Amino acid sequence: MRIRKDQELFEEKDIELIARVSDALAHPVRLKLFRYIMQCNKSMETVCNKDLVANFDYAQATISQHVKKLVDAGLIEVKKQDKFSYYYANLGVLMQYIDITKKYSIIG
Repeated sequence: MRIRKDQELFEEKDIELIARVSDALAHPVRLKLFRYIMQCNKSMETVCNKDLVANFDYAQATISQHVKKLVDAGLIEVKKQDKFSYYYANLGVLMQYIDITKKYSIIG
């Protein structure tokens, strides 16, 4: 079944957000990193690149690549201070993602 342009089922911006965030969270390492950053932020702890390397059994280069993907998706914000990068979960983007997936869900 082809859908005419004027009958699109999704708004383009919604599709882009779903794809970008889903792709970022699809890797187990990124999911673990994001969850860790969220938990630290919830308990008012700051998280820097040194903390991620110390708490995960991955090379710094690997962690950096995964963090970049989360940043590009908008799930993490970075604040640089001196030689450190501090990471903060962007819950606004996560909530948008959840709301949009609910909006287009065919379940319940």
